[in-house]
Amino acid sequence: MAKLSLGSTFSIFHSRHIRPPLAGCHVTEMTVADHHPSLEVVGGARDRFLPSLHTNLRLPYNPFPLIAWNRHVETIFASFFRSIPQVRLRRECLRVKDGGSVALDWISGDHRRLPPDSPVLILLPGLTGGSQDSYVRHMLTKANGKGWRVVVFNSRGCGESPVTTPQFYSASFLGDTYEVVKHVGARYPEANLYAVGWSLGANILVRYLGKESHACPLSGAVSLCNPFNLVIADEDFHKGFNNVYDKALARALCKIFKKHALLFEDMGGEFNIPLAANAKSVRDFDEGLTRVSFGFKSVDDYYSNSSSCDSIKHVKRPLLCIQAENDPIAPSRAIPREDIEENPNCMLIVTPKGGHLGWVAGAEAPLGAPWTDPVVMDFLEYLERGASKTGKFLGDSEAVQRSSGELHHIEV
Repeated sequence: MAKLSLGSTFSIFHSRHIRPPLAGCHVTEMTVADHHPSLEVVGGARDRFLPSLHTNLRLPYNPFPLIAWNRHVETIFASFFRSIPQVRLRRECLRVKDGGSVALDWISGDHRRLPPDSPVLILLPGLTGGSQDSYVRHMLTKANGKGWRVVVFNSRGCGESPVTTPQFYSASFLGDTYEVVKHVGARYPEANLYAVGWSLGANILVRYLGKESHACPLSGAVSLCNPFNLVIADEDFHKGFNNVYDKALARALCKIFKKHALLFEDMGGEFNIPLAANAKSVRDFDEGLTRVSFGFKSVDDYYSNSSSCDSIKHVKRPLLCIQAENDPIAPSRAIPREDIEENPNCMLIVTPKGGHLGWVAGAEAPLGAPWTDPVVMDFLEYLERGASKTGKFLGDSEAVQRSSGELHHIEV
């Protein structure tokens, strides 16, 4: 279950814009004035998507004074002190084909308040993250305030999601994502589907986009703080202050594991349950449990084959990637810039600072939403305006409904 989300890491220590023409309209000439030089903006879809982000990207990226002088200070500050919007959620427990369970958290009352064709946004938190995390709550309330239906996809064991089989989730496992997207699509067949993922959730989301390719039922997606190359991320994870994050995430994984330890009591073979239960690092947990559960020969084999950098070239839906140059968890050198620049569906924004899931900058800094939230919404609303005119990027909706009919769910 490796790699990473810091939004939840430190929570475990606590338990106006210019509207462009329609999507699909291409701008053939771009100048430096189209984005501020403090930002790196590249990608095969740059000319197509950049006009929708004019207002935000024309301004300099100004991190909040004192907080953003150090990437670790910014990362920790955002995790400890960023406000957590209060929202009433309605939980749906979804039983998937292998008997496992995930928890979908919807905003209470939206099923009555919003029309059936309101766009749906699926949120994928990072490792051990869930609907309780501040970065998730801010995105949820921002989108919902603009009339979007939002659902948080809490992976197995995360956000108090039940664990009903001796298997968690991992960077390599896409089965639950397939079923959640199909289920949500069948529930709202008139709506366009979108997704936003952070850290591990971003890695899983981009791998899903690449695997589904032309058949992907999503009309667009956003990846934030994606580690992209888990081998490189793992190398950096054991350097200097990063050991603090590693130990914190390991404690979070052990805490989840111990709640469900009885399910794993009789596991034999290559499993090392004591190592997983008492892991001092994420790598320990992955060695004892994750890589064996998902059939990998070693932890390095698991990381190498679960990296989303290899998926970018296969993405056929609009994808915005936002990274921070100084991210301690998702190293800048791991970003697959060449593939993003060659893919006509992808665009990359790199901010000079931001830490991991920090981005303490913009109008709501330091305690409000991260700088990225309005950029994400500008992008998604741009896609939605285009999709509503040109039709959804969906395959056979009847097939989606039939497939979803195989799922079992209970609302609690």
